[in-house]
Amino acid sequence: MKLDGIDKKILRTLQQDGRLTNAELAERINLSPSAALRRVRQLEAEGIIAGYVMLVDPETIGRPTTVFVEITLDSQSVECQKAFEDAVTTNPEILECYLMTGEADYLLKVAAGGTMDYERLHRQHLSTLPGVARIKTAFGIRTVCKRTAYPLD
Repeated sequence: MKLDGIDKKILRTLQQDGRLTNAELAERINLSPSAALRRVRQLEAEGIIAGYVMLVDPETIGRPTTVFVEITLDSQSVECQKAFEDAVTTNPEILECYLMTGEADYLLKVAAGGTMDYERLHRQHLSTLPGVARIKTAFGIRTVCKRTAYPLD
């Protein structure tokens, strides 16, 4: 699906506030409510709108520490990667996991309650993941920039 200017306007608007009613969205993008709804449903059907979420402030729920973890596996086999990836997806403390190029095989993003909480996670979970040969950890000191909205040129 090729995005036109109206589609991009819808996406920009909903990325800023996904709780808008259809009537509010229609008013902001200067379309009728029925036309706005039809466009949004098309964007959803095409998979361009993948879902709607609520963002939680990690500090207020006791997870103020962002930790980036580089994982190197002991094997590059498909079986080893699959076992690792299956295990990672079952742990809700691992917020994001990326297969990487470069020195490390995977990069994880974890939200922890602090250094002691991360130590628990490392000892009980990360070090027991299948195929792990090396773990390298970096703690985020302060968030400088954090976006959830993708640019739409």
